[in-house]
Amino acid sequence: MLGIRGRGLLVVWTACVGISTSFGDNFDPTKEVVSRIAKMKVRPTDWPQWGGSSLRNNTPEGKNIPAEWDLESGKNVKWTAGLGSQSYGNPVVVNGKVFIGSNNGMGYVKRYPSNVDLGAFLCFDEKTGKFLWQHSNEKLPTGRVHDWPQQGICSSAFAEADKVWYVTSRGTIACLDVEGFHDGENDGPFTKEPNQNKEEADVIWEVDMMKDLGISQHNMCSCSVTCFNDLMFVLTGNGVDESHINIPAPTAPSFLCIDKNTGKVHWTDNSPGTNILHGQWSSPAIANLGGVDQVIFPGGDGWIYSFKAQASKPELLWKFDANPKESKYILGSKADRNHLIGTPVVYDNLLYIAVGEDPEHGEGVGHLWCIDPTKRGDVSPQLVFNKKNPGKPIPHKRIQACVKEDGDYMEDNPNSAVVWHFGGPLKIDPKAKKSAGFSEAPENDMHRTCGSVAIKNDLLYIVDFSGFVHCLDAKKGTQHWGHDLLAASWGSPLIVEDRVYIGDEDGDVTVFKLSPELEVVFETNMGNSVYTTPVVAGNVLYIADRTHLYAIEAGAMNPKKPDEPGDSTADAKN
Repeated sequence: MLGIRGRGLLVVWTACVGISTSFGDNFDPTKEVVSRIAKMKVRPTDWPQWGGSSLRNNTPEGKNIPAEWDLESGKNVKWTAGLGSQSYGNPVVVNGKVFIGSNNGMGYVKRYPSNVDLGAFLCFDEKTGKFLWQHSNEKLPTGRVHDWPQQGICSSAFAEADKVWYVTSRGTIACLDVEGFHDGENDGPFTKEPNQNKEEADVIWEVDMMKDLGISQHNMCSCSVTCFNDLMFVLTGNGVDESHINIPAPTAPSFLCIDKNTGKVHWTDNSPGTNILHGQWSSPAIANLGGVDQVIFPGGDGWIYSFKAQASKPELLWKFDANPKESKYILGSKADRNHLIGTPVVYDNLLYIAVGEDPEHGEGVGHLWCIDPTKRGDVSPQLVFNKKNPGKPIPHKRIQACVKEDGDYMEDNPNSAVVWHFGGPLKIDPKAKKSAGFSEAPENDMHRTCGSVAIKNDLLYIVDFSGFVHCLDAKKGTQHWGHDLLAASWGSPLIVEDRVYIGDEDGDVTVFKLSPELEVVFETNMGNSVYTTPVVAGNVLYIADRTHLYAIEAGAMNPKKPDEPGDSTADAKN
């Protein structure tokens, strides 16, 4: 792991913001997500999307979830299923099926042997881990600028009733029949599948965002979609070209609202426009906040945008710049301006999100925000003016919002929605070490992150790309503790019962006690990097490493790993 350490500065602004949101004394996010899942056409203990619900807080209900397991002996291992050689998508469990993205390393489909590079969306039987079918996405001819080799499917699905939706590596949105062709039917309107073999997916409809909407994703699309009634919201992935400087399609949409039943486009919005920094790999959240149904998109320009969750038109409610105005975007770890990769999380009427960057570009300074989503307009911490016209805020600039050499200057925004902030300095003092300076206690600093927060009992957990787990007071922003995993982490925490589960690049899964005091309950190595986030459904813990998906259940005993396509450890014994 790189030895980069950021200089942290904790800023608590609750008093100066004038928050009108009322906090619940006993808010229970698990009850909240369970109540939302109960309204869907799934089983009560299913996990139908990333974060379980559109609030995106990974706090499922679970009973007797193992805190310990052993892959060698098979202790508490229900089954193991082979994925590809690189897996980044998180599992979704609905109505007896498990859906997860990977690449074609297992070669489950006969016409695509394992040496053919694909984005593979896989469906397994929930009870046995038996492979059922695969949706195969051939690589785009334009290569890694649009469809990075071997990366597979990085998004998580949304599943309900008899359909499952996901964003492919090719920049399409696919709606599939959860049964595949096992039901003997070819569901439409799309009926032109190459064959109807049971190992392949039954496509209901697709939207090609590159062809139909003109987007140009950078490396791949990886949005995990979410829904409000029949409205599906998608972050398109529009980004830079191979130069990492030019934006080939600045007028193409970044945000999208479609009908989940038909794929009809209701509206699009391209707010990040010419200010996209790199790629757009985040996902939206939806919640009723301040009496308004809001869909919240993290933009590739480092701004957060909230729109009314409606079909009629894109109606912007508020926007928030998640970076200091004097921060500057450059490629690599020296940049102190970042975009957003983690998903926004809603907890007790507040919004939480942190900035990040493509892990290929290294570690760097980060910012974690708690935001009041009832504000309207530009609710950023500061506004930028220019001496030539001091009374009017100037438009945002892509590389650096406030350039003092050009006569720009900042003022605090009286309409700021900041509740609290944890991370690097908001105002960079040229006499200080700036936001790229270092502290002697890096576990107390917020760095870039690919992940999202998880919150329960007002305890907020987040892990950054530098491998530090942070536990904070969710309402005040004060840090309870920090812990060094000694390896980078790409995922997000899982909170279930009274424990917190976090994976890392070394393949370790660390289990913490849900507590304001640091206590490591258990740590085990999965044998391969864990880039994904653990989830729980039906009282089973699911953890995917680069090559395998493990179903972990109390009392199970199953040591054998699959080594042939179609095998699973549980199915092999049945």
